[in-house]
Amino acid sequence: MSTPDRVDGAAQPRRSSTPRRRETDLVAPRPLVRKPLRRETDGWLERWMATVADLARLKGTHPMLDAVIDEQIGRRIRIGDHWLADFASCNYLGFDLDREIIEAVPAYLDRWGTHPSWSRLLGSPVLYEQIEERLTALLGADDTLLLPTITHIHMSVIPVLAGSGIIFLDGRAHKTIYDGSMIARGHGATVQRFRHNDHEHLEELLRASTITPRLIAIDGVNSMTGNAPDVREFARLAREYDALLYIDDAHGFGVIGERAPDELCDWGKRGNSVVRHQGETYENIILVAGFSKSYSSLLLALPTRLKDVLKVAAPPYLYSGPSPVASLATALVGLEVNDKRGDLYRYEAYRKTRRVLERLHELDIYTPNRSGYPLIEIPLANHEDIDQVGRYLFHRGIYVTMAAYPLVPKDEVGFRIQITAANTDDEIELLCEVLGEINERFELQHERHRQLLAESRRTGSS
Repeated sequence: MSTPDRVDGAAQPRRSSTPRRRETDLVAPRPLVRKPLRRETDGWLERWMATVADLARLKGTHPMLDAVIDEQIGRRIRIGDHWLADFASCNYLGFDLDREIIEAVPAYLDRWGTHPSWSRLLGSPVLYEQIEERLTALLGADDTLLLPTITHIHMSVIPVLAGSGIIFLDGRAHKTIYDGSMIARGHGATVQRFRHNDHEHLEELLRASTITPRLIAIDGVNSMTGNAPDVREFARLAREYDALLYIDDAHGFGVIGERAPDELCDWGKRGNSVVRHQGETYENIILVAGFSKSYSSLLLALPTRLKDVLKVAAPPYLYSGPSPVASLATALVGLEVNDKRGDLYRYEAYRKTRRVLERLHELDIYTPNRSGYPLIEIPLANHEDIDQVGRYLFHRGIYVTMAAYPLVPKDEVGFRIQITAANTDDEIELLCEVLGEINERFELQHERHRQLLAESRRTGSS
């Protein structure tokens, strides 16, 4: 039998005087048996589907999940032959319907085409630079960097910032922040959770840790409760313990901003984020702020002194296809419109949000919203009622965000209302009317009940 020699790194057979066997002399090969991609006994799919059973069921049967919207007129949408008032939109300022922004887009398409097909590291339209310059001035930051989508940012920038150090992760941080932190852990970082918005617990962890570098990852305005953390306390800890404070303010940017004597409402002016709203600077702070909500576009800004590092280390800058020209145009023109009349839009959203919150107070319906911001979560007393409650809302012409398990804990299952400047007063009044009907027909959580429950727990513990 021949033995191999190595020639240029490849195995080559030696010549042999032994006659070569005929094909008919060869041993028949064993039949090829393909292994299953996953073992039948793994049960991985069954376990996963059991975890998301409520959500999967609603997705398949509920008219307000995975819905196809056939038409939109203002904040009214049509699904099939059913018209509804839209309270699921995150276009808080109504820029998606602003005629000045819409009519500006064709000129940008004529100049740049529909899509610039370079990664940003190779080259990008000057529109990026113009947006970053305006955004830096609006935020009052040292610099800004535009990259496509907040999810991309968390997945790629968090691992860069954390390196082989430690991430202190808020216990209720958005799933995309969590996922970015898990990717960082796969690259060698340590991840520690601290209790939601609990800066005292965070300080205990910071004091006990010797690992560097340090990254503290939190939300700004929370996407379910509508509340914001005490940024000043978290910023103080970041500076005292030589950490970076990483804030995802997807729902705050554009809505709340710096305080001023001539502000039209408690949300402040200019919509330049939770950082400025609470009177903070960007020392040791990185703000992730999306254009996909208030500005109805597809960009985000990352104010940071680490901009030059991220330009050569962040995959969205290195590899990702850029945002469509229409998105660049709507972001740029949207910033101009924000300067001109953004505060008027914010006041409209504020006024309408206050009306809904007052109605909930009249009905004694519990909501975790204590900020007055335009995200209002209404949990059910029984999470199994979500199907019926959602169908009733749909039947009455109200479209909301359904908050099913496991998107939220079971004691928070319910629905989320988002108020925008573009919702009409008639739509707001319809919503208030239907909330009363929901309160009569279904079990919601109520303020008095929760207060009594909290008091009994305190009494029992004492």
